[in-house]
Amino acid sequence: MLQQVIDRRLSGKNKSIGNRERFLRRYRSQIREAVRQAVSGRSIHDIEQGENITLPRRDVSEPVFGHGAGGSQERVYPGNREYVRGDQIGRPPGGGGAGNGSGAGQDGSSQDDFEFRITREEFMQYFFDDLALPRLLRTQLLPDVPEWKSHRAGFVSEGTPTNLHVVRSMRKALSRRIAMGGDVRRQLDRLELALEVLLLDSRSPAGEILALKGEIDTLKLRLQQIPFLDPFDLRYRNRVSTPLPASRAVMFCLMDVSGSMNETRKDMAKRFFILLYLFLRRHYDKTDVVFIRHHTQAAEVSEDEFFHSTESGGTVASSALTLMHQIIQQRYSPSEWSIYGAQASDGDNWLQDSSKCRALLVEKLLPVSRYFAYLQVAEESQTLWEEYALVCKSQPHFAMQKVTDASGIYPVFRELFKKGSAA
Repeated sequence: MLQQVIDRRLSGKNKSIGNRERFLRRYRSQIREAVRQAVSGRSIHDIEQGENITLPRRDVSEPVFGHGAGGSQERVYPGNREYVRGDQIGRPPGGGGAGNGSGAGQDGSSQDDFEFRITREEFMQYFFDDLALPRLLRTQLLPDVPEWKSHRAGFVSEGTPTNLHVVRSMRKALSRRIAMGGDVRRQLDRLELALEVLLLDSRSPAGEILALKGEIDTLKLRLQQIPFLDPFDLRYRNRVSTPLPASRAVMFCLMDVSGSMNETRKDMAKRFFILLYLFLRRHYDKTDVVFIRHHTQAAEVSEDEFFHSTESGGTVASSALTLMHQIIQQRYSPSEWSIYGAQASDGDNWLQDSSKCRALLVEKLLPVSRYFAYLQVAEESQTLWEEYALVCKSQPHFAMQKVTDASGIYPVFRELFKKGSAA
């Protein structure tokens, strides 16, 4: 007999979020693999959308309770060719629950897969789950572990005794006493003046003088009843906590837009930088991104110009590296910033300029950089690749990869920015 437990408790909107998070944690590896397979079948521009994830039923199977016959039973069986009178009939098998309750055969061929949808945020989380900026230093603090700084923010009416501001409280009490006793004091001054006039005149009635003195005493009593310090007057120093800037990191994106970079190669370079940009925006909100395009001359451009504008011309790759070095000197001190660089090119470069690029990297950029990645969007090894290969042998925080088609962008990107690379 198969026993099933059905939970009929009412569950409002988002009340099952805890169960969903536990499910995602439990099948993290299967979901991550499903996300990787989904990436290969979608456009780079649709990378931030959610996804329908399909998991094999055997991976999400749950145990169920099964009950055997149990106990001592007497039964009458019809005649048959196997048993005769007095034979002992063994206990029927039972008590073992099915692993998935689907009634599938032993080969599992009739099992239905389990499908559910993950949100855009969940998809991006699994997409970049095992990637990180290599060798990131805590120049300030890591972006995922913010540090808070306490500073003054005026005064409040409630707080702890240690934060009591005496001068501000006394000033508040004085202003309150002046405001509450102003009318009384004016009336008291008027009555005292009238009493002095009556006392100077010997013909003044004694009853009127006594009445004025009574009113004066009443007003003085009212003034005395005004508290010197009221809880309403107390003022406390207020301190609020604000997050300090995250780990101060800057990523330089250098892209070759010369004439040798045809549309296919430019498209692959843009795909690489789009992945890089999404990765930085996802995990490092406080990271600056500097976009540099170059042909014979380099220029710092906006994000929109970097990904959409078109240019052509010769190739002098050192112009981009030189501009990167100038920007570092002007805006990003290596003692305060973790500096990263990513360069994409087809490898074609002016012959005498490739050695200059190697010198710029070794002497100026790599000594102040935490990591530098070079992506060549062409198969043939040209002068720039050969010079960079010499750099790669001597510099552990320099990495280089080749890619020849769009399907190889994501694997290469993961290889360049996997956790622990160039550690």
